[in-house]
Amino acid sequence: MFLPGTMQINAKGHLEIGGCDTTLLVQEFGTPLYVMDEELIRHNCRIYRDIFARIYPHSQVAYAGKAFLTTAMCRLLAEEGLALDVVSGGEIYTALSAGFPADKMIYHGNNKTPAEIQLALNSGVGCFVVDSISELELLEELAAAAGKKANIYFRIKPGIEAHTHHYIQTGQIDSKFGLGLADGQALTAVERALKMPHIELKGLHCHIGSQIFDLKPFQLAARVMMDLINEIKEKTGFLIEELDLGGGLGIRYLNSDLPASVTDYLEKITAAVKERAAAHNLPLPKLLVEPGRSIVGEAGTTLYTVGAIKEVPGVRSYVAVDGGMMDNLRTALYEAKYEAILANRANAPKEQVVSIAGKACDSGDMLIWYIELPRLTRGDLLAVLSTGAYHYSMSNNYNRFTRPAVVFVQNGQADLVVRRESYADLIRNDIIPERMR
Repeated sequence: MFLPGTMQINAKGHLEIGGCDTTLLVQEFGTPLYVMDEELIRHNCRIYRDIFARIYPHSQVAYAGKAFLTTAMCRLLAEEGLALDVVSGGEIYTALSAGFPADKMIYHGNNKTPAEIQLALNSGVGCFVVDSISELELLEELAAAAGKKANIYFRIKPGIEAHTHHYIQTGQIDSKFGLGLADGQALTAVERALKMPHIELKGLHCHIGSQIFDLKPFQLAARVMMDLINEIKEKTGFLIEELDLGGGLGIRYLNSDLPASVTDYLEKITAAVKERAAAHNLPLPKLLVEPGRSIVGEAGTTLYTVGAIKEVPGVRSYVAVDGGMMDNLRTALYEAKYEAILANRANAPKEQVVSIAGKACDSGDMLIWYIELPRLTRGDLLAVLSTGAYHYSMSNNYNRFTRPAVVFVQNGQADLVVRRESYADLIRNDIIPERMR
C-alpha cells in the first residue's frame, strides 16, 4: 500500500505519522481524529513555490483555503511564503485572526454579501475575484462609500469540461461560477470595469474543476485565457497583466490512482502561456495557481475506533466506526473512494473483505464499500488515508455528533490545532424562547 509523506509502520506494527505512534495519538486525543502530516504539507508548499519560481519567475502560489483552513494552517502558509485564496467572511476572519497578511489574500465567491465585501475592503484584502456583473456594480458602490479602490480579477468560464465528478466541474459554460466567453459577458464586464473609478482591473481567473489527472484541460484553459487577454487588448486597448489559472490537480486516493506530478503540471501550463503570448506578441503576465487538495490532501489521515461488526450472511460484513458522514461528507456527496489501514495491527495479514459504515442514522453513511483488511475486532483502530482536503472543512453536526479534533504532527511531536467539540458546544447558540419557559 502507498503510504504518503512521513507515514510508516514502526517496530510495534503500529502506523506512525510524523514520528508519532497513532495508537498513542488516540490515547491522548481520542477518535475520530484528523491527523495532519506537517512535514508533508510544508514539503508540498515548497515544491509548488520553488518549482514555479524556477520555471516562471513572475509567479505566485496561492493556497486554496477551502480545502483545509485553521489559524495554525494560516501561520504555516505565512511561514512558507504562500498567498491565500479565501471564499467567505469566515475564512477572511480566520486568516486575519492568525495574523496572515490581508494583502496576500485573494477573495473568491459567487455571491459575496455586502457585509463580507465591507470586511474585505476594510481589512485591505489584496484582490477580489469578481464573479458577475452584479457583483462588480456592488463592489464599485461599496468601494466608493469606503473611499477605497478595489483590485479585481474577473472569473472566466473558459468552456472546458474536465474529466472529474460533475459536482466539482466548474469551468464549463453551464456553471454557477464566472463570466462566459461566447455570450460576451466577459468582455462586457471588462469594458464596464475600465470605466469605474473605484475598480482597478488587474487580471483574469479561471478554475476548471478539482481532482483532475489529465493535464490537457489545464493546458487548453491556459490557451483560452491568453487568447482572451489578446482579445481584450485588441478591443479595448487595455493589457491584462495577471493571470490566475486556479487549481484542481488531483491526488492519490487509491493505490491505482496515478496523478500527474506538480512539476509536469506547472511545466505544461507555463509552456501553454508562453506559446500563446508569443503567438499574440504579448508580454508574459504574472501567473498564479491556487492548489489546495494537492497540498493537504495526502497529508491528512483520519483515525477511527472500530465498534459494531455485523455479518449479513451471503451479502456483506459491515464494520462500524465512531465517525462517518459527519467527518467525511465526500463519500456521500461525490461517491469518493479511499484506502485504509489497520493502525494498531498494520502488519496483520488481510483476511476478509468488509464495508466500513459510519454511525450516522442514515443508510447512505458508508465510508468504504469494499476493502480487504485483517479480521477486525471491536476497539481496533482504522486509519483512512488521504483525508486532508475537504474533510475537516465539510465536517458537520449531523445527528448532533461533535466534530473531531485536529492535530499537526512532525518530528515526533503532536500539537492540537483544533479542539474536539463538546456537547456544550452543540447547544452554545441554541435559544429557548421566553414563551416556552
